[in-house]
Amino acid sequence: MSWTEEKVNKLKELWGKGNTASQIAEIIGGISRNAVIGKAHRLNLSAKIKTRAATSNKNFEENFEVKNIKPKRGRRGKFRSLLIEKDFEPENPKQLEELDENSCKWPIGHPNENSFYFCGRSSLKDFSYCKLHLLYAYQPKGKKDDAENKDEIKEYISKKIKTA
Repeated sequence: MSWTEEKVNKLKELWGKGNTASQIAEIIGGISRNAVIGKAHRLNLSAKIKTRAATSNKNFEENFEVKNIKPKRGRRGKFRSLLIEKDFEPENPKQLEELDENSCKWPIGHPNENSFYFCGRSSLKDFSYCKLHLLYAYQPKGKKDDAENKDEIKEYISKKIKTA
């Protein structure tokens, strides 16, 4: 492929308008994206260093405020009805042999210890755990979803366990 004077002028024009190398290659036709980048480099055309994160402080603050206003739909939202309920039934410690299909099977302690037992509260239909332990057991698909709420939920659950 040879660069004609016409193609070089078109490259300079499109490069100056901020088109990407792929777009320029498609418009000119018959050349690759890498050929466009190479020719631009040899012509000493200004480097295209535009980052998506480069914004003014004003835009950043506006975007930050808008993001904080949006309701968060993550793990906490999925289990909101469980979090609102404040009166969890008390723990009913059970040994393995005593468990039935309606008992919470959340293990408490280490199996090698004498004090090891299972929660024993009433489990929710189609689940192996009570309402409280369901919050621990089922994680969101993307752990990044609720990274900021993780400590808050753990604190809430620990309080509930202590008061139950």
